[in-house]
Amino acid sequence: MPATARAAVFFGPGKPFEIREVPIPEVDANGVLIRVTAANICGSDLHFWRGDAPLRLPEDGWIFGHEMTGRVAKLGSRIKADSLGRPLKEGDRVAYTYFYPCGRCYACLNKEPAACPHKLERPLGPSTPPHLHGAFADHYYLRPGGALFAVPAELPDEVVAPVNCALAQVMYGLHVVGVRFGDRVVIQGAGGLGLQAAAVAKDMGAATVIVVDQIPGRLELAKAFGADHTLNLKDVPDRRERVKLVREWTGGVGADVACDFVGFPAVITEGIEMLRSGGTYLEIGTISRGAKIELEPSLLVWGSKKIVGVIQYDPWIIPRALDFLVRTKARWPWDRIVSHKYPLEKINEAFAASEWHNKETTSITRAALIP
Repeated sequence: MPATARAAVFFGPGKPFEIREVPIPEVDANGVLIRVTAANICGSDLHFWRGDAPLRLPEDGWIFGHEMTGRVAKLGSRIKADSLGRPLKEGDRVAYTYFYPCGRCYACLNKEPAACPHKLERPLGPSTPPHLHGAFADHYYLRPGGALFAVPAELPDEVVAPVNCALAQVMYGLHVVGVRFGDRVVIQGAGGLGLQAAAVAKDMGAATVIVVDQIPGRLELAKAFGADHTLNLKDVPDRRERVKLVREWTGGVGADVACDFVGFPAVITEGIEMLRSGGTYLEIGTISRGAKIELEPSLLVWGSKKIVGVIQYDPWIIPRALDFLVRTKARWPWDRIVSHKYPLEKINEAFAASEWHNKETTSITRAALIP
């Protein structure tokens, strides 16, 4: 076992990542050291990198990133099996959570670990044990209490990497809002979250899936992931016309569920307008604190509409997501979610290429760092 790991350390928006040597910690009896094999750049990572919201970083920087997969490098002495009780050994491929519900708050007491307000810590520097806090490194330390699951052999790492973030997140979100057989679903954003949400919604029985974006290549890919209709913002620049189109595609009624997977709050009011009376708006994309919208509350009251916010998920989603990938590997082109791969040393290039805010387009749906 090496004494150190390589990690990309972030020092703030506008500053380059720096590759540093970071100590590998002693593994707690209930902890697991994981050798990262693929780490994706998620939309939320771009928000942090871009500086969309104030972020107080330690002087020694921050190792972040969370959408990843890897192999067991070292098991704690008490860990003999994964979270479903299946035998686990060093070298096995695993998918795992990246957050740690406290178990001692009102949400946890009510069996709602996804709602635990303490499950994500403030940014910690690489000098703070257990040092390996994020995905953008060649090792990750799964702390005691983290959930991990063996990965089916037929799924390649590039397909598994989105499981613990994008795929689990949309599966859980659509579960929480209660997507039902025959529903009509609007998906705002055809990035990694939106593409996978289209496939999940169809698998849950949605009759009509509409995907909205402004990048033509992503909209074409959305069709391959089950979208019945796609709507390019640039082709239909008038908001009222877009809402009218959605109503036409939903039999004049509107969507049962609309979802924000974009991450910019300006889309929210439009998505709410696309809902039918009694519909539900799923808010996942906008994580930047301080971002605001103008909203007329009477539209919710008179329309009997609901807004549901979801952050992370309950761990039982991960094995179901893995089973879903195996079951649908011939139906959806999962290998196209990760479109570009970079070595860890080229993380700055990967982030710059993934950025699309204030740009016309990007050819990247998800970029993977391969340590």
